[in-house]
Amino acid sequence: MAGSEAAWALAQAGVPVALYEMRPVRKTDAHHTDKFAELVCSNSFRSDDWRGNAVGLLHEEMRRLGSLVMQSALPAQVPAGSALAVDRDVFADAVTAALMSHPLIEVRRQEVPALDALLNDADTRVIFATGPLTSPALADSIRAMTGEDSLAFFDAIAPIVHADSINFDIAWKQSRYDKEGPGGDKAAYVNCPMDQGQYEAFIAALNDGEKTEFREWEKSTPYFEGCLPIEVMAARGPETLRFGPMKPVGLMDARVGKRPYAVVQLRQDNKLGTLFNIVGFQTKLKYGAQEKIFRMIPGLENARFARLGGIHRNTFLNSPRLLDASLRLKSEPRVRFAGQVTGVEGYVESAAMGMMAGRFAAAERLGKPLEPPPPTTAFGALLAHVTGGHVSDGKGSFQPMNVNFGLFPPIEAPTHGPDGKKLKGEERGRAKKLALAERALGDLAGWLGS
Repeated sequence: MAGSEAAWALAQAGVPVALYEMRPVRKTDAHHTDKFAELVCSNSFRSDDWRGNAVGLLHEEMRRLGSLVMQSALPAQVPAGSALAVDRDVFADAVTAALMSHPLIEVRRQEVPALDALLNDADTRVIFATGPLTSPALADSIRAMTGEDSLAFFDAIAPIVHADSINFDIAWKQSRYDKEGPGGDKAAYVNCPMDQGQYEAFIAALNDGEKTEFREWEKSTPYFEGCLPIEVMAARGPETLRFGPMKPVGLMDARVGKRPYAVVQLRQDNKLGTLFNIVGFQTKLKYGAQEKIFRMIPGLENARFARLGGIHRNTFLNSPRLLDASLRLKSEPRVRFAGQVTGVEGYVESAAMGMMAGRFAAAERLGKPLEPPPPTTAFGALLAHVTGGHVSDGKGSFQPMNVNFGLFPPIEAPTHGPDGKKLKGEERGRAKKLALAERALGDLAGWLGS
């Protein structure tokens, strides 16, 4: 994601770029193709609502900066309420075709074992955007160059089921609060209801289920809080899931006329609507345990799994210590880093950091100084987190982060609506998010204009 956006930003600015991709010469444990921007964890870029969600705002900012990812998502989009979800194959095909056909991009299918091999003259500039599946040799060269080890955590992926194996005598389609998605769709999610007894039995099974054992060197690696395995959440307390991914609020089973005790939601995973992802059900359960336990979910008793869940190890730099404000390595300014390795979490955020690295590199090559976007924007807030995080208590204080409004400079929440009515509670919260988003887009326009 990041490398694709970085190459695109450079080429669109008129700067020739060589794009190195080791697949299919050398494969990874997670990828299945040699396409660029292959989605290996989920097909969702999360909310597309810029007025009330920080990641939706980042989508909008990326579109205004000419993002290849956002451009390629359009023809691949599948129904997902107010979220942006894509058919993964259609999406990757679009990104790959754009990069392969650009006259200023030369694709080189080979592994780069060390960055030193590319830094063979004073004019060479390199963007490192290999993500969490960096080859061991290249990772070792980065550790040698930076002088300290990368940090690491585990990121978990959720199972996918075949749509025709879902029992719609029990499950029903409805978006939370009947919120409309593209085209007025209010039924983008499949809901599987649980009563109290079913929920408690499910929690017990999660706690007792056989889990993947970690190797000794992996045991101290923390999870990313925004993508916890379902069984890790269950172990934190019997009500954790009912107030998390299995919360029933905003849903009503019209057939019985009441809200369920708990709900498991599934989201469409491909454009044909033949596959559905179990929302929030990232897991490190062993495959046999997954099939047994997830078929306890009402409506999934006969589920056929197109993919079971799993885990992968992710690595990232202590970026506030190692990188400057334009994502350059302080000890070697000819090298920039982009994407997940910088300490952002999520496909969208990784792509956004690729855009920034590409723009900074293009500006440097063209001799046109480029200031970072204002911290009031989604781009600027992410950059500020990556390059200015708190590190005074050691490298463990810097952790990956999704874009969220907590990263933005504060703004005074509106107290009254357009009609003069005083805003309270959730209404005031929504108004504050809208104010943050409108300020961001205004400041982004000013930055682009300058």
